[in-house]
Amino acid sequence: MLSVRDLRVRYGRSVAALHGVDLDVSADGVLAVLGSNGAGKSTLLRAVSGTLRMHRGTVAGGEIRYDDKRIDRLDPAEIVHLGVVGVPEGRQIFARMSVEENLRAGGIGARSAEQRTKARRRVHELFPVLAERGRQRAGLLSGGEQQMLAIGRALMSSPRLLLLDEPSLGLAPKVVERIGAIIREIHAQGTAVVLVEQNAVMALRVADHAVVLEVGTVALSGAARELARSEDVQRLYLGGHAESQAAAHEDEVLAATKRAARRGLSRWAG
Repeated sequence: MLSVRDLRVRYGRSVAALHGVDLDVSADGVLAVLGSNGAGKSTLLRAVSGTLRMHRGTVAGGEIRYDDKRIDRLDPAEIVHLGVVGVPEGRQIFARMSVEENLRAGGIGARSAEQRTKARRRVHELFPVLAERGRQRAGLLSGGEQQMLAIGRALMSSPRLLLLDEPSLGLAPKVVERIGAIIREIHAQGTAVVLVEQNAVMALRVADHAVVLEVGTVALSGAARELARSEDVQRLYLGGHAESQAAAHEDEVLAATKRAARRGLSRWAG
């Protein structure tokens, strides 16, 4: 469905953000894009969605094809019309508008009223809270509910490929788990997904394939299950290193406590 070949992106004249990135997304797939801050994850989604120019970026080389049609030279509206829709980092809902008005805004590009009705039904089934709070101002929703609204608004245009940029950002663990389950359900209903995430645990559970970006290049790629077992991925993104540090710290605290206790007993005995 989506093919990225030798993609190079620049901001301004001198800042190179992506260097020869290659990746593929199948029509029935979920691709997780992992990496630290500054690795180029959001830049990749901006290039695919056609929004690079809004951030003073340009595609300096390579190409992006969707259903074998080149899209890296199209404007964002044309890309949405083709069926590629993004949810930006930070949710970016219309806070002063109601929940229902946000959904209507997402459905502006729908081909017919019937399609909008079908899409709204799907959104309400995935996110019942949005149906319950349709008249409420979107800015009054919780962070998790706002993320659900951002995803629901994107689904109102019935995309075939959904681009999600850090959907778990700033959310509590239980909400992150719920968002992961929703992404799996969206995929099960026939929508392919590109998921940019720093929460590698959630991303690798949801995805079937993954790539790891480092300083604008693809450092690792493969099946999500295989990457989850990779020592490098575990050390850098799954907390293995942090867990070992925490365990060592606990051992040090325990040893210090025992030493203090022994000193206290010695003073009492003396």
